Amino acid sequence: MASTVTSRRKQLGNELRHARNAARMTQQQVAEVLGCTQGKVNKIESGAVGVKLGDVRSMLNAFGINGEEADTLMNLARAAAGQRGHWSGYRSVVPHWFRTFTDLEPAAAEILTWHGERIPGPLQSEHYMLKQFTEFGATDVTSLVRNRLDRKSVFEQQQPPYYRFIISEGALRRAPGGHAPAVMLDQVEYLLGMERHPRVYIHVLPFGARLASVPNDFTIMRFPDRTRDFVYIEHSAGGLYLDDVKDFNIFVDSWDRLRGAALERQETRQFLKDLAEVYRGQM
Repeated sequence: MASTVTSRRKQLGNELRHARNAARMTQQQVAEVLGCTQGKVNKIESGAVGVKLGDVRSMLNAFGINGEEADTLMNLARAAAGQRGHWSGYRSVVPHWFRTFTDLEPAAAEILTWHGERIPGPLQSEHYMLKQFTEFGATDVTSLVRNRLDRKSVFEQQQPPYYRFIISEGALRRAPGGHAPAVMLDQVEYLLGMERHPRVYIHVLPFGARLASVPNDFTIMRFPDRTRDFVYIEHSAGGLYLDDVKDFNIFVDSWDRLRGAALERQETRQFLKDLAEVYRGQM
């Protein structure tokens, strides 16, 4: 059976246990640092109880963890505690099951994502976002757009993750709400402009690609530290985080098959230029 990360608290506990073991400390030694019992440390590591941010900071100091790795774990601790991350001003519009993803997105070393029927959030133009949210009937469109625009800051980091997108031709043909050439022209031109980000790779999977079938959307996140790599799968009722090695490798294989069938970067660029002309002709 697949091992599914159902709790950010459990994930934090796993990472703290790995960090303690790497530091060659016992649970009793950590308990002495925190001024609690060994039993409570065990419950923290198992995810059975929450942990204060100050205690997480004390543990990281004891383990000799600092810099970006410490920031990543503190972000995870905030998510596990239900506190605010860097997108906190828009917390009310971010589903609880998506918050771990947004907290860890800036800390990833590499992100591989596949989308079949819609443009992925970080690549959406503002015109596309507005159309999508209004067609969905959202009540707080402004906050939703601000949150999505804020996520784009991941591309502007001093050392952003390598963000590799595979997008089905269907996502580029299907506009939110139906036929909308102006919206889709804006979106295609926005994608063409993404080449200014050297760590962003966009590949189109055309309808004529030689594949037996395509999977549902998924995103693979890899990290440079002890944060466990995982696959994120979103569905109508929420999202799943899979970190079991066997399951993870299944999705890596799926990604490799999609990537092998998708267009290369320059071919994708020409495809987008040709599609832009199609949309211009429909206006």
